[in-house]
Amino acid sequence: MKKLSFNDQSSSSSTTQNLISPNGSTQSFILNNLNNNNSQSWSSSHHSLSSLKGALSLFPEQQQPHIYNFQEIRLATQNFLKTPLSSSSTSTSWRCIIHGQNVLVIQRKLRRLMEPDVLIEHVGMICKSHHSSLIPLKGASISGNYIYLVYEYIQGVNLCEALRNPRNPNFTILSNWGLRIQIASDIASGLDYIHHSTGLGLGFVHNHIKTTSIIVTEPSLKAKICHFGTAELCGETKVLKDPDSDEIGSEKGPELKKWGSKGLKFEGTRGYMAPEFQWTGMATVKSDVYAFGVVVLELISGKEAVKYEFDEESGGYVRVSVIDTATKATEDGGAGLRGWVDKRLKDSYPVDVAEKLVRVGLECVENNPNNRPDMGQVAGRVSQMYLESRTWAEKFAPLNDFTVSLGPR
Repeated sequence: MKKLSFNDQSSSSSTTQNLISPNGSTQSFILNNLNNNNSQSWSSSHHSLSSLKGALSLFPEQQQPHIYNFQEIRLATQNFLKTPLSSSSTSTSWRCIIHGQNVLVIQRKLRRLMEPDVLIEHVGMICKSHHSSLIPLKGASISGNYIYLVYEYIQGVNLCEALRNPRNPNFTILSNWGLRIQIASDIASGLDYIHHSTGLGLGFVHNHIKTTSIIVTEPSLKAKICHFGTAELCGETKVLKDPDSDEIGSEKGPELKKWGSKGLKFEGTRGYMAPEFQWTGMATVKSDVYAFGVVVLELISGKEAVKYEFDEESGGYVRVSVIDTATKATEDGGAGLRGWVDKRLKDSYPVDVAEKLVRVGLECVENNPNNRPDMGQVAGRVSQMYLESRTWAEKFAPLNDFTVSLGPR
C-alpha cells in the first residue's frame, strides 16, 4: 500500500484522490484540500494540520480511526461497476472484501463539509463505540462531495422482509411473540446507546430508523441497527440542548420551509418522518423516537408503516397508516387490539404486554416532540416487557417441539 505524504506529487494533483492513508498519513488530506478552490472547502492548512494531529493523538495507535485510502474503495467496488447490493436516490451500497474482511461500503453525499479534525473525531468516536444491537463502522473515506462508509457485513435479512416476505406474504420468520419482543428490545437498547452513550454527550442521532435499516441476523434472529453514524458523518443533523430544559430543539435557520419546497431538500422516508422533521428537515433524538414508535407498531401488527388502499365508497385510494389503525385498536379499552395484532402470531401472546407495547409505540409517535419519551425510558420499559413475556412463555406458550413415545413402559 502506497503511503501518501507531502512529497507525493501525484496525490496533490486532484481533490478526488485519497484523503488519509490507512497507515495514518494525514498530510495528503491537507494537501489535497489546499487545492480545492470551492468556496465551501476545508479550513486553512495550518488549522487543519494542527487539528488533525490533535484529534489523532486522542487515540492509541492501535485504536486510531481508520480512514481508508480512496483507491481501496475503488478497487473493492471494481471502480464502482460492481453490482450494488442496494441503491436509492440517496445512497448506494456494495458488499466487498477489504483487507480480507467482508464489509459493506455505502456511498452517501455530504450535506455539509466538516472540519478535518471534527471528521476524525466523529469517525473515531463511532468506530470505537460498540453495542450488540449496532452494526460496527470500520472506517470511512471521502472523495469530492461523497463519503464512503465502511461497515462490517452482517448476514441476515432486513426487518421489513422478515415481517412481510415479498414472495409469500403469509409467511414470516418472526412467527412467535418472543422473537418480536426480543427485536423491539434490541432496537430500543441500540437507539438508547446512540442517544446517550456515544460521542461523550454530543447528542448523536440516527436519523434512518425504519424496518429496512434493521437487520434480523441469521441464525440468531436478533436485531442490529444499520447506518450507525451516518447522520453525523454526512452532516445531516445538529442537535442543540438547552441546559436548563429537557426539551430538544434543532438549530434554527434563517427561514423554515415546508418539505418539498424549493430551496430545501433533505432525506426522509414516508411513514417514518416526524411532523416537525417535515417542516425543518432537521433530525433530533425526538424524531428518532418517532421512527422507533412506527417500527414497534409494525412489529406488533405486521402491517406497513403507510400504504394506500382502495376505498369502495369513494372509488379511490385512501392513505392508511399503522399509527391510525393502532390508535383505533386501542380505543374503548383496547377492544379492537386482538383483531389488530398480526394474525400470524395465532393469538398466542400475552395480551397485557402487547397492549402496553402498543401504547409505548403510540407515545413515541406523539405529534408534539416534547411529549415523546426519552429512549432511555423506552428501553427500560421494553426490557421489562421482554422479561414479562418470557415469564408468560414459560407458563402458557404452546410447545413448539415435542416427541411422543408409543412403546411400553
